[in-house]
Amino acid sequence: MSKQHPTIVINWLFLSAFMVFAMAIIGAITRLTESGLSMVEWRPLIGMLPPLNAEEWTRVFTLYQQSPEYQKINAGMSLEEFKNIFFWEWFHRVWGRMIGLVYALPLIYFWIAKKIPDGYKLKLFIGLLLGASQGLMGWYMVQSGLVDRPSVSHFRLSAHLSLAAVIFCYLLWLAFSLKNVAAEKSRFCLKRHGWIAFTVTFITVIWGAYVAGLNAGLVYNTWPLMGDKLIPSELNSLTSILFDPVAVQFFHRWIAIFAAFFVLTFAIRVKNFPLAGMVLLQVALGISTLISMVWIPLAALHQAGAFVLLGLLIQTLNKLHNTPYVCKKR
Repeated sequence: MSKQHPTIVINWLFLSAFMVFAMAIIGAITRLTESGLSMVEWRPLIGMLPPLNAEEWTRVFTLYQQSPEYQKINAGMSLEEFKNIFFWEWFHRVWGRMIGLVYALPLIYFWIAKKIPDGYKLKLFIGLLLGASQGLMGWYMVQSGLVDRPSVSHFRLSAHLSLAAVIFCYLLWLAFSLKNVAAEKSRFCLKRHGWIAFTVTFITVIWGAYVAGLNAGLVYNTWPLMGDKLIPSELNSLTSILFDPVAVQFFHRWIAIFAAFFVLTFAIRVKNFPLAGMVLLQVALGISTLISMVWIPLAALHQAGAFVLLGLLIQTLNKLHNTPYVCKKR
């Protein structure tokens, strides 16, 4: 392997990460349009093709009519209305398969052509395993809404989104590590501050999935108070932050504020002004999404903003890890 930067591998990793980013946005739209349970079949190979004739549309619609979502929520839905929600779930699944092909086929080529840098074969193979596990997680999530409840488990939804974020960050980390961008030496130990900021941001993303899964964004659409109180009366136990929509929204609000504080102070310390601007924009998007009663374009932008924020954090942390510097006490 040449000691020069493997540009083709780096660009492939960035492309794969971008496709995961786009997948998160498509997934947000799928969830917000309540389209995620429209496809009750799981056909990994022939599922790439949508229904191509009236007979096939009737067949898949009949299957959907047997699902809890149709019987408890969408009874009486017309075939044309069904086609609208079917599209987003179909597109979501097809895009996932495309990610798999875009990642797996070049990986095989790079492996055979010996273009993978030393020490990266296992790391890139782990990326493939993460992608496969995400497909299984998607199936596992959808199954939770096809038995007796008309919605997916918000825990499984959160796991699905979290794994997407892990894959996105992992691919970016590998790409930035190969690129090995030079950076100025830091005077203080910043990595711990950065990883705290990243961790709190990631937890915020997880609770955002809980908010989406429980439709918690549709309660108390005011800011900064929830109704006329800072702490809602529904928040009566610690366990409620996992199950009660009001408590879930409350926790998401405040963990987001903590995350914004850590990210903003970290961005200031490393003089990363795009990161500082992005965290402020993300807070504004979150508040706007809430006040608008989860207007789909704003909500999709809010989820996209979360992934952009994670990506900028990964880029900054990677620079810190790949630049030798001496930690000094203040």
